[in-house]
Amino acid sequence: MRRGFLKKPSVVVYVGLGLAAVTASLTLSGQSDFPEPSRFEMRAGTHETRAQSESSFQLPKGSEVASELEAVSPPVPTRSSFMATWPSVTRAKGYLLDVSTSRSFDTYLDGYHDLDVGDATGRVVTGLSRGTTYYYRVRAYDLPGSGRFSETMAATTEATTGLTIHPTFDSSITNHPNSAAIQAAINRAISICESLLSDPITIEIRFRYSTTAPNGMPLPAGSIAQSDFVYYILPWNTYIDALRADASTGNDNIAVASLPGSALSINMRPASAAGRAVGLNTPPSMFADGTVGNGGSYDGIVTLNAGSPYQFTRPPSVGNYDAQRSFEHEMDEVIGLGSRLNLSGNDLRPQDLFSWSSAGHRNTTSSGTRYFSVNGGATNIVNFSQDQQGDFGDWLSGSCPQAHPYVQNAFGCTGQYSDISATSPEGINLDAIGYDLTQTSQTSLGNISTRSFVQTGEHVMIGGFIVQGTGPKRVIIRAIGPELTQYGITDTLANPTLELHNGSGALIASNDDWQTTIIGGIITSNQVSDIQNSGHAPTAVSESAIIADLQPGNYTAVVRGVNNTIGVALVEVYDLSPDASSSLGNISTRSFVQTGEHVMIGGFIVQGSGPKRVIIRAIGPEITQFGITDALANPTLELHNGSGALIATNDDWQTTIIGGIITSNQVSDIQNSGHAPTAGSESAIIANLQPGNYTAIVHGVNNTAGVALVEVYDLN
Repeated sequence: MRRGFLKKPSVVVYVGLGLAAVTASLTLSGQSDFPEPSRFEMRAGTHETRAQSESSFQLPKGSEVASELEAVSPPVPTRSSFMATWPSVTRAKGYLLDVSTSRSFDTYLDGYHDLDVGDATGRVVTGLSRGTTYYYRVRAYDLPGSGRFSETMAATTEATTGLTIHPTFDSSITNHPNSAAIQAAINRAISICESLLSDPITIEIRFRYSTTAPNGMPLPAGSIAQSDFVYYILPWNTYIDALRADASTGNDNIAVASLPGSALSINMRPASAAGRAVGLNTPPSMFADGTVGNGGSYDGIVTLNAGSPYQFTRPPSVGNYDAQRSFEHEMDEVIGLGSRLNLSGNDLRPQDLFSWSSAGHRNTTSSGTRYFSVNGGATNIVNFSQDQQGDFGDWLSGSCPQAHPYVQNAFGCTGQYSDISATSPEGINLDAIGYDLTQTSQTSLGNISTRSFVQTGEHVMIGGFIVQGTGPKRVIIRAIGPELTQYGITDTLANPTLELHNGSGALIASNDDWQTTIIGGIITSNQVSDIQNSGHAPTAVSESAIIADLQPGNYTAVVRGVNNTIGVALVEVYDLSPDASSSLGNISTRSFVQTGEHVMIGGFIVQGSGPKRVIIRAIGPEITQFGITDALANPTLELHNGSGALIATNDDWQTTIIGGIITSNQVSDIQNSGHAPTAGSESAIIANLQPGNYTAIVHGVNNTAGVALVEVYDLN
C-alpha cells in the first residue's frame, strides 16, 4: 500500500482507437426492468503502456530482447486453471503432458493427452472446472530408449465462486524458451484479480509476448505493452440503470450516490466484460487479429512487447520491467478501466463518471487537474494522468523510480512492481464501475503506536496510516513524551508537537499541548472535552492530541519537539469508531533508529473475530531514493506477542529464520505479496495473527544506527 509520508502520486501509456463498427443482435439478460434496444454497436479499442519518458533506457526496435530462462515458481491455482510443473530430465528434447480427472488416467482432458509442450518444465492448464482435483504426468522424449512417465502429480482448482478469467496463450508464448515463466506470471496476475472480484462472469483474454500487435503490425516505438479490447455503445439510461441496480458494496452505494440526475453524454461505452458485470448482454466479440464481430472469442488481447527487457519473476532487477505488473495493467483495461479521452467522440466510459477537479465539480477533459473519487470529489483517491503522451485513463506518474508504483500508472519504470488490491485505486475503481469486491474477514488492524527517538530535520518521527473502506473513521492521534517516564525512559521528549497531513501532503490539523485546541483545517471547535471523554487523554499537559473524522485515504502524523528539542516519544492512532464501514490499515512509521532504549518499536492490534494475514517489514536502504542519506543499512526485525514473547524474527528477507510462528520458507510468499523489500539486507515477516496485541522491534545489525521504516501491511 501507500506510504503517504514518503510517496506522492505516480504514473504507464494508453491510447484508445475506435475501429470499424460492427452491430450484433443482443437481448438484455437478467435485467428485465431495463428497456434495451435490439441492437448494440460494438467496437475495438487499443491501449498502450509506454516507458517512462525520463528513462534513459531506449527500447530496441523490431527484435526480441534475449533473456535467460527463469526459474518457475508455480502460482496458486485459479478457478479455471493450474500450473503443471516438473523437474527437467537430462538430455531431454521436450516433454509430453497428460492431464486427467482420474489418477489412473483412463480418460484425458481434451487437448491434454501427449500434449507436446516443448523443452519447458511447466505449462498452465486452462479451461477447467472450479473446485476440482486434476492429475498430471509428463514423459520426456528424444532420450536414448523410451521415455518413462514421471510420477503422478495433482492440483485442485479454486473452489470459490466469483470472477473467472480464462486465458488463452498464443504461440508467441507457448513456443518461447521462457514459456513456463511467462505463463506463471500471467496466472499469478489472474489469481490476484480473481481473488478480489466476486462477479460470477467469465472473461476471455488472449495473451501474447511479441514485438507485433495482433494484426501483425510492429508495436509503436516506446510501447512496452498493449491491450486490445471490445467496448459497446449503449444508451445512457440503459447502462446507468444497470449500474445503479448492481450496487451491492459500500463503495458502490457511495459511488452511485454521486451519479448525476441527468445524462452527461448520449451514450456510454463500457468494455464488454464491464457490461456483463452489471448484467448487460455484451458478449466477447474479438478475434485473434484484434478485429471485432459476431463469433469473436475474446473480450480482449494482452500483448507484452518482447522487445522490452521484461522479467517474469520478482523482484525485477534494476534494468527490467516487471511482467506481472504489466499483465495486471493490461488486464484491467480489458476488464473495463479507461477514459473517453482515448476514444473518438464525447460518449463517456464508466471510469469517467468518477472523474473530478474538485469537490462537486466534474472534469472529463484533458485540461486542468482530474482525479478519481467515489464520493463526489470530496476524497481524491488518485490523480489521473493528463500527459498526452500517455493514457488519460491511467494514473499520474512521477519520474522513475516512482514514489507510488501503482499498477495503472501511465508510464512504466524498470526495477519496480506492484499489484492491485481491494484498497488500491485500481480495486476501488473496478468496484465503482460495477464489479463487486470479495467480502473478506471482518478482522482489522487498529490502535497503532510507534516509539522511537525523535530528533530534528529528517530525524523527526513520521507515522503513516490509511483509512480504508467506504465511510469516515473517527480517530484520536497522540504525541506522547513525559508519560513514558513511568516505563523507565529517562530521556523522553518533554514537549512533543503533532501535525496531521492528508495524502497530498497538506497540513489539515495540528496541536501543541492537548488542553489547548488549535482551530484550523479539519478542526473547527474546541476538542478538550472530546479528548477527555475518549478514554485516551494524555497524562501530561505538554503532550498533544487531535480527534478527527477522516475520510478514506492516506494520512501522516509528524511528531517533533518544541524548539527543536529531542527525546523518546510515541506517535499513536486509536480507532474511536471500530464498528464503522472503514478501518485502519497499512501502518508505517519512519524514524532514526539507535540502540538500547532508542531502537524503533511499533505496536499494533489485530481486532475482530478471526486471523489477520500481514507482512511486517523493516526498511532501510530503500528510502535512500527519497533523499535520506543516513538510512539504516542492515535493519533486523523482531515480532513479539501481547505477553512480550518473541514469536518471529528476520534479518535479510531472502533468508527465512524458522522458529516460533514461522514454520516454513517465506521467500516465495514475500515475493508474491507485492511488498518484497528492494534490498536484500532489509527484513520481512509474513504472519497469520490471531486477534491481540503485537509489537515489531527494529534495530541495526551490530548496533548500527540510521533512519528506517517499520511497516505493517494488511494482506487480506
